[in-house]
Amino acid sequence: MFTFNMRLWAIPLIFLSSHLAFAAPMGFEGSVMTMGEFNQNWREAGFNYAITSRDALGLMHLEFRSDNYKDKREVDTLHYTRLLSRWNSTDAQSNLWLFMGLGEVRGVANNQSFDSKFIASPGFQFDYETTRIYFATIHKLYRASNLNHDTTSIRAGFSFYEADYDQTQPWFILETKYINQISDKIEVTPMLRLINKNIFVEGGVNNSGQPRLNFMYTF
Repeated sequence: MFTFNMRLWAIPLIFLSSHLAFAAPMGFEGSVMTMGEFNQNWREAGFNYAITSRDALGLMHLEFRSDNYKDKREVDTLHYTRLLSRWNSTDAQSNLWLFMGLGEVRGVANNQSFDSKFIASPGFQFDYETTRIYFATIHKLYRASNLNHDTTSIRAGFSFYEADYDQTQPWFILETKYINQISDKIEVTPMLRLINKNIFVEGGVNNSGQPRLNFMYTF
């Protein structure tokens, strides 16, 4: 059974930061970010607290399964996020993020349950965004004894128009995603992204006909 448990310099930078924060994996110093990603085969939820402007600690719960239902995993980790580098210009920003998760994995392999194991989940994200275009690549390792579920995704898109901070800005995003040892398919998902102040929501349907919902909320 598969269940879920979890934008002169100043003006452009203020504007960009307000929108870019929600394409980023952590918020401003002292903020709490909640996040989730859900479809039939992948469900992830968690939160982090930004202890500095570059560092955040949090908890993540992840469940994923193979298309044939024979392989299922549940992962719980203590998660660290680090903004390693940021490059600003008058109309764009790019970032390099590092991740590290430590915790346990349990589940079913070829219809046989296995005992929980220690898992390490390091990774990185590089992203580039203006008020009109967006690109990101994310690679995360999920490694435990005899398990390798490294996950790679590439996301790119554009906004339909520029918007002020207190207005909703719609984006079109296309994502490709691959999970090692779980699926031979590359998941492709076109999505509509909506950003308004501290709320970020994405939704779409992937190439297997599965609905997809992502969200971030920072407070």
